[in-house]
Amino acid sequence: MSLKLTRKLIITGPESTGKTTLAKALAHKLKVAWLPEYARKHLENLNRPYKFEDVIEMAQIQLKKENEVFERLRGSLILDTNLLVYKIWIQEKYNHQVDWIEKEIEKSKNDFYLLCDIDISWTPDSLREHPNRIDRTRIFSLYHDFLKKNQFDFEIISGNKLSRLKKSIEIIDKLN
Repeated sequence: MSLKLTRKLIITGPESTGKTTLAKALAHKLKVAWLPEYARKHLENLNRPYKFEDVIEMAQIQLKKENEVFERLRGSLILDTNLLVYKIWIQEKYNHQVDWIEKEIEKSKNDFYLLCDIDISWTPDSLREHPNRIDRTRIFSLYHDFLKKNQFDFEIISGNKLSRLKKSIEIIDKLN
């Protein structure tokens, strides 16, 4: 199956909700490009605890890469995160809002979001910070409430890997 996406497809949600797994699977199944989350690569090479300035730098690089790849491909791009993840991260960790991030997110209103639910098992790794179910639920609500309040086009994706992939493909088919 090959598909021409006319807008960005953004996989979003709290950490350890299967975003990367879903992005890779969708890209493979639909034969389209996907852009990995930049933060993971950056943090794995940082060799020290990250700071606010690091998060801002990662957000800038993520946006730059996203725009470069989307322009080069002229569509058909799946994103394994976007600035919404950084917005929530900064809000959660630093209780702060960054104006340029807010403005860039507003520009993504024409994109389509798949919001990954927290119904899969937490997978620990050194970069993840919120294993507690209460925290995961609260953070999921931040994503959901933001997308809904601001009338972004989105669907919640839940279930196991296969059901997430199947539901995502059904949603994408309806978009085209």
